[in-house]
Amino acid sequence: MAASRYTVSDVMTHTAVAIGREASYKEIVELMHQWKVSAVPVLEGEGRVVGVVSEADLLPKEEFRQDDPKLPGQLEEASKADAVLAEGLMSSPAVTVHPDATLAEAARIMARRRVKRLPVVNDLGMLEGVVSRSDLLKVFLRPDEEIDEEIRSAVVAELSPPVRVEFSVLDGVVTLQGPLQDRALVPLLARAIRAVEGVVDVRMELV
Repeated sequence: MAASRYTVSDVMTHTAVAIGREASYKEIVELMHQWKVSAVPVLEGEGRVVGVVSEADLLPKEEFRQDDPKLPGQLEEASKADAVLAEGLMSSPAVTVHPDATLAEAARIMARRRVKRLPVVNDLGMLEGVVSRSDLLKVFLRPDEEIDEEIRSAVVAELSPPVRVEFSVLDGVVTLQGPLQDRALVPLLARAIRAVEGVVDVRMELV
């Protein structure tokens, strides 16, 4: 049972705002405000991603405007307070993701590295787009009818031996209904249905 898997390339923003190493602090703030983004990749050469400047990289200039760092861990942040160009502000190397990564993989990277946006790069490190948290949530906009059709064609139809399973989809929640003689199929079915992008939950009303 293999449901289709969305990848980062399916949901990412292909036209991404980016900057060079020499971009000024004010220019970066203006770009973020204009494009309503929380981070911008830093490029060099033909478009290779060498770093990212995020809101967190810009805030030390305000944080340490009057106070000096008091903890050892604040020294790196304080150094960014004096930076005026992207090369001094950026976090490097950049945390990136490949376009063929699954949405789950991208979500794990964001969670572990505590970032809201990821530059999407090819095997050469060249920028292809940007994926954000909101992009990853786009799959939950799939119509119930589309989810229903995928479950029927990619999950139920692949059961061997064939099993008749009744189910319904409402607001992304899949409810399995009616009789199911082989109870061993229950966890297998639930796991396969949860793998369908856009499924919010799986509920069992089996007899």
